[in-house]
Amino acid sequence: MSAMDITKYPSTDLHGYYAYTDTLKGVYYGPGSVETALPKLMNTLGVKKALIVTGRTLAFKTDVVKKVEGILKKLDAHGGTFTDIGQHTPVAGIYEGLKQFKEVQADFIVSVGGGSPIDASKAILYFLQLETGGRTLPQIAIPTTLSAAEYSNGAGFTNEEGIKTAVSSPELPPAGIILDAELTLATPERLWLSTGLRALDHAAESLTRPLIPVPLKYLFYASLADLFKYLLQSKADPSNIVIRQKLQIASWMSIWPIGFEKYSALGLSHALGHKLGAAYGIPHGITSCLTLAPTIRLKAYISPEEDKEWLANALFYLRRPTTGSKEGDIVDFANAINQLVLDLGLKSTLSEYKVPKEDLPKVAEQAIGTRDHPAFGKVVDLLESLYE
Repeated sequence: MSAMDITKYPSTDLHGYYAYTDTLKGVYYGPGSVETALPKLMNTLGVKKALIVTGRTLAFKTDVVKKVEGILKKLDAHGGTFTDIGQHTPVAGIYEGLKQFKEVQADFIVSVGGGSPIDASKAILYFLQLETGGRTLPQIAIPTTLSAAEYSNGAGFTNEEGIKTAVSSPELPPAGIILDAELTLATPERLWLSTGLRALDHAAESLTRPLIPVPLKYLFYASLADLFKYLLQSKADPSNIVIRQKLQIASWMSIWPIGFEKYSALGLSHALGHKLGAAYGIPHGITSCLTLAPTIRLKAYISPEEDKEWLANALFYLRRPTTGSKEGDIVDFANAINQLVLDLGLKSTLSEYKVPKEDLPKVAEQAIGTRDHPAFGKVVDLLESLYE
C-alpha cells in the first residue's frame, strides 16, 4: 500500500501529533490533597530542599503558605520562602528569587499562588539552567487561582522597560501539580472569578490554535461548559469546596499539558492581554474579561471556515440553540461570554486603567505583529470599543 498523499486532504485537523509533556510527573487533585501529594511528588522527583516562591498577600495575610511550610518542615525540606513576586512578574523579583534559591542550596521550587509565582519559578529555574548547564531543576506548583499557568512551557515576565516578555523550554512546565481546593478559599473573589475567565480564554482560543490535536478540542468544549456553569455557582456560593474543585479541574482541561513539536501561540485575545496587562497594570484575568468576547465576535468575520466551525460548535456544549449560521453562532458565543462577565460582576473598561487612546494602534501592532496585517484596523476598533 502506498503512503497517503496528504495534499489530497488539506484540512489541518486531519494531520497532527500528540504526546503528554515529558516533564510533568503527576497531577494530584482533591480537597486536602496537599498533605499527602507534596511528599509523594518529592519522593518521585528525588528532591530534598525547597524554596517556596509566592506572593506577599498569601504569605502574610493567609495561612496557605504556612500550611505548605509546615509540610516541608516535617520532611526537613524547607529551605526558605521567597515572597517578592509582584503582578506580571517583574524581572527584578526573578533575579532576587534566583539569588535566594542558590543561597539556601535548594534543589527544587514549590510555587504557591497564581500565574505570577508559577511563571516566576519557571524563569528562576530557566536562568539557573543557563548559568549552570545541565538539566532544569523541577518545580511543584500549588495554584490558588484558575489562571492555569502551571500547564504551559512558557514563563511570562516584565522586563526592566516594563515590556512583557517570555522564555520557553520543554523543561519548564512544573514537574508536579497539586490542585487542592481548600487552599483556594483565601483567594479574593475578583481574582478567583477573573482567572476563571482567563481559563475560559484558554479553552476558547485553543479551539482554533495551531497544532492542537482534534481530541483535545473536545476537552476544551467540556472546559467551556464547566467554566460557564461553575463560575456562576462559585460566585453564589464562594465557600463551596466541591464547586471550587470542579473549577480547578475545568481550568486544567482548558489548557491540557501538551508536548508540542513546535510552539503555537494561543490567539489574539491573549496577545492583546499580554500587551495591555504589562504596560498598564491590568491583571491577566481582567484582560480576558476585556478582550475575549470582542475577539470571538471579530473571528466570526475574519476566520477561515474551518476555524468558524470549531467556534460555532461551542454553542452546542453551552446548551444554546443555533442561530442557523456559523457567523451567527460565533456572535452568540461572544454574547454569552460577555453576559457571563457581566453576571460575575467583572465588567471593566480601559478607561478604568487609564490606557491612553493614542496608544491603541501601538498595542494592536504589538499584538498582531505589523500594521500591514489586513485585520489591523479592526483590532484598533476592537480596542476602542473597550472604553465603553
